Amino acid sequence: MRPSLPHALQHAALRYLSAVSLVAVLATAGVAASVSAGAAPAAGRVRPTVVVGEGTVVPGAPGCPMFPADNIWNTDISKLAVDPHSAAWLRAMHASTTFLHPDFGPDPGGYPYGIPYAIVTSAHKTVRITFAYPSQSNQVRYPLGPDTPIEGGKNAPAGTDRHALIVNKSTCTLYELWQAHYSPNGSTAGSGAVWNLRSDALRPAGWTSADAAGLPILPGLLNYAQIQQAVRTGTPITHAIRFTARFTAHAYIWPARHQAGSGSTATLPPMGARFRLKADFNVAGFCRRTQPYCADAQAVLVEMQHYGLILADNGSNWYFGGTAYPQWPDDLVSLLKKIPASDFEAVNTSCLMVNPNSGQARARPGCPIG
Repeated sequence: MRPSLPHALQHAALRYLSAVSLVAVLATAGVAASVSAGAAPAAGRVRPTVVVGEGTVVPGAPGCPMFPADNIWNTDISKLAVDPHSAAWLRAMHASTTFLHPDFGPDPGGYPYGIPYAIVTSAHKTVRITFAYPSQSNQVRYPLGPDTPIEGGKNAPAGTDRHALIVNKSTCTLYELWQAHYSPNGSTAGSGAVWNLRSDALRPAGWTSADAAGLPILPGLLNYAQIQQAVRTGTPITHAIRFTARFTAHAYIWPARHQAGSGSTATLPPMGARFRLKADFNVAGFCRRTQPYCADAQAVLVEMQHYGLILADNGSNWYFGGTAYPQWPDDLVSLLKKIPASDFEAVNTSCLMVNPNSGQARARPGCPIG
């Protein structure tokens, strides 16, 4: 539908833990953590929330799952077969000469890079939105207001993504807007999408969302508090990560619902394509144990081996998403820029599908979940 506008990145610092033990523990399923990350939080407001069992909860809304534990976003794809198009898709994204790029981080001169989000209750005022793409937008009232954080800040240029993500923790409803503009005289957005976080239901086939793939953004964002929790407790981050590619096919595959490209899946990756870091990637040797944030980076690498990346939008190749808050240490972001795209492979998730209109994933003979 439209390209994401990638950001230039800059970054700042914190701590480390032995990643050897972390890597060993992360080989098993476990817990993840997160924090409220709506408007810029004061340090004292960071409150990690442990996830019980498999899956992930909404950071800042522990009563709400980040979709059910059996959702494809929360599914370990480390044992799935490599997709036969893997090599072609990697070539299309220049994987042999490209490193992954975290699309988040501190900005000393202004609003931090990344996508912020708000946690609200049903008491929050709701407004009607006028959409540029009304036929593929959920025509409901959105809890958008002057307090809603906008990607890039309130003064982000009109032509940028200006994502606004909002979770109503009273109802476990996720609202996402692209090119959101709040005004007391009438709010507007390019498109809008709504999800019941307790449900695996996907958007109607062919519908976009705040991302071109028609997928939710929030479950695919890395959160710095999740990484801190993983390192502190030796437990894994258990969700896939959203990322972008410059050129995509004129097609989408489950769980995506919309395409925004041209060309064939024989040569270009479709929206919804899943990639994972290869199992033989040397996570323990990626950085020195004594190096600041080494264990943090290794926790992300293990997540990428087990949960991988989901192609969700057009943008620069191998840009992957994270929240704007809590803010990211510069040294960690610098480490995450050293992950080689050539060490990834596409995997075929189609065998996990229970229903084409559902994000539920289920293992079966010959189609194992890690």
